[in-house]
Amino acid sequence: MKTLLLLLLFSTVSLSLGQPSPDPVRDIDGNLLRSSSKYYILPVFRGRGGGVTLAPTRNESCPLDVVQENFELENGLPLTFTPVDPKKGVIRESTDLNIIFSASSICIQSNVWMIEEYDGQLIVSAHGMSGSPGQETLSNWFKIEKYEDDYKLVFCPTVCDFCKPVCGDIGVTISENGIRRLAISDVPFKVMFKKA
Repeated sequence: MKTLLLLLLFSTVSLSLGQPSPDPVRDIDGNLLRSSSKYYILPVFRGRGGGVTLAPTRNESCPLDVVQENFELENGLPLTFTPVDPKKGVIRESTDLNIIFSASSICIQSNVWMIEEYDGQLIVSAHGMSGSPGQETLSNWFKIEKYEDDYKLVFCPTVCDFCKPVCGDIGVTISENGIRRLAISDVPFKVMFKKA
């Protein structure tokens, strides 16, 4: 019995050690995305707006939400990616991370991306909390996933073992006044990353 137990334990450890790391995410120059660097998130398809930035999208000036620039020549604001394990320097596909704008704003907010419900949609806002993976910060964790030959942003956190979040691709929804707000959508926002 002891031999069988040891064999099962050894098999389990061997399987967990043998799993390869997810592929690293690369910028438009083919370089690895690193947590210590700043990047712009840009659309793959030009002519459909520019990079991502912060803007008021509600009936008040604060909080600021994550939107896409209307003009394709605008890169938006630089941001950083912080993986769930902050000691990891390389950003990898399909792993939980915080996305944080590296800019100050008129609003007193963290600039950490988060999902919240507003006006019947699950939108991307920027007043979340960085780090502390778990149930309390569930709405603050995103992933970068391979999408065709490029990437897409996804909300489907795995930082809480017993939580069941609503998962979905991050897309662009255009409001009546032309604001290109990022939100959970059936149509993914196909993106690439440019070092700032």
